[in-house]
Amino acid sequence: MKNTIGNEVTVMFLWSREQEDGAKVVRVENLNNPYKDQLNFDRRFKLTLNKLYAWSLVDYDRVIMLDADNLFLQKTDELFQCGKFCAVFINPCIFHTGLFVLQPSKEVFDDMVHELEIVRDNPDGADQGFIGSYFSDLLDQPMFHLPLNGTKLVGTYRLPLGYQMDATYFYLRLRWSVPCGPNSVITFPGAPWYAAEMPAVLIQCVIYLGIIAMTRLARPSFSKLCYRRSEKNTSLIQIGIKTIAIWSILASYVVPFFIIPHTVHPLLGWSLYLLGSFSLCSIAINAFLLPLLPVLVPWLGIFGSLLVMAFPWYPDGVVRALSVFGYAFCAAPFVWVAMVKVMACLQVSLEREAFFPKLGESSPPSGFNKLY
Repeated sequence: MKNTIGNEVTVMFLWSREQEDGAKVVRVENLNNPYKDQLNFDRRFKLTLNKLYAWSLVDYDRVIMLDADNLFLQKTDELFQCGKFCAVFINPCIFHTGLFVLQPSKEVFDDMVHELEIVRDNPDGADQGFIGSYFSDLLDQPMFHLPLNGTKLVGTYRLPLGYQMDATYFYLRLRWSVPCGPNSVITFPGAPWYAAEMPAVLIQCVIYLGIIAMTRLARPSFSKLCYRRSEKNTSLIQIGIKTIAIWSILASYVVPFFIIPHTVHPLLGWSLYLLGSFSLCSIAINAFLLPLLPVLVPWLGIFGSLLVMAFPWYPDGVVRALSVFGYAFCAAPFVWVAMVKVMACLQVSLEREAFFPKLGESSPPSGFNKLY
C-alpha cells in the first residue's frame, strides 16, 4: 500500500502510516488549486487535487486510488487488471473519484499539471470536477469485465456500480444486491469530514445544556414586567403573548435543524437536534408557564419517527417510507390536541392575571397557576 501525502500532515501521522500500517509514504508538495476563488468552491476540497500525483507513481503498473470513506466487503484484486483509467458512475452522468484505477504515466501527469496552469474548466473546483472533465468520454466506454486469462486490459473502462455502492441507498434498501458485477465496496460520501464538525457540535451541546440549566434556575416570569393599564390594552397584550408563545415553540423545533453542521453524522446530528429543540422548548415552557407534556408532544413525535425510520427489518425502502408516512398520519391528531391544550393553558394563565397584575397589586404566589 502506498500513500501520497501533502506537506501539511504531521510527522506522527507519517510515522503511523509507515510503522503501524506498513505503508510506503510519498511526501509531495501541495498542488496549487487555481479554482479556490470560484463562487461555488468548498474550502475543504482545496487540497484534493493532490490526487493527481497518483499518475506520477511510475514505478507501478497499476494504481487504485481510494478515498478514506470506502468500506470493502470483499477483495478487489481484479481491479489491477483494468485499463489505463477506470471509474464508477454512481451518478448517471458523472463518475465518482472516490475509487478509480489508473495506469501511472509521467506524460499524463505533466499534461494534467499543465491543464491546471491554464485553469481547465472544473465545475466544483475539486478533484471530482477536474478528473471528470479530463476523462470526459468515459461514459461512452465499455464496461469492465474480468479477463479470465489474467491479462491486463488497455484503454478506459467503466467499473460496475458494485465497486462504489452509495451507503445511503445500500442501507436504505437493506441487503441490496447489484446484479451487474460484484458487490465489493460501499462508499460513505462526507464521512471523512465528520471529525471536522466536532468543535461546532460540542459548542452547541454546551449552549443547549446551559439553556436548560438556566431556565430551570431562573424560571423567568412576565408578571414582574407587565402591568395592566386598561381592558383594551390587556386584550392586545394577551394576543401578542399568545403569538409570541406559539412562534417560540415553533422556532424551538425549526432553529436547531438549520444550525446543525450539514456534514455531521446523522446519528450525532439528530441527537443534537433533539437536545437543541428540548432546550429551546424549555425556554417557552418556563417563560409562559406552559405544561411540559403538550409542548413536548412534537418532540416525542419526531423521536418516534426516527425510531420507525431506523427499524432494521423492513423488506425494502418503499415499505420503510410507507411506515413513516403511516406513523406521521397517526401522530398528527396528537400534535393537534397538544397544541389546543397549550393554547387553553395559556389562556387560563392570562385570564387569571398571572402575567398582568394591576399596578400596585402584589403578584400571586409562584404556585398559583399550578393549583388550577
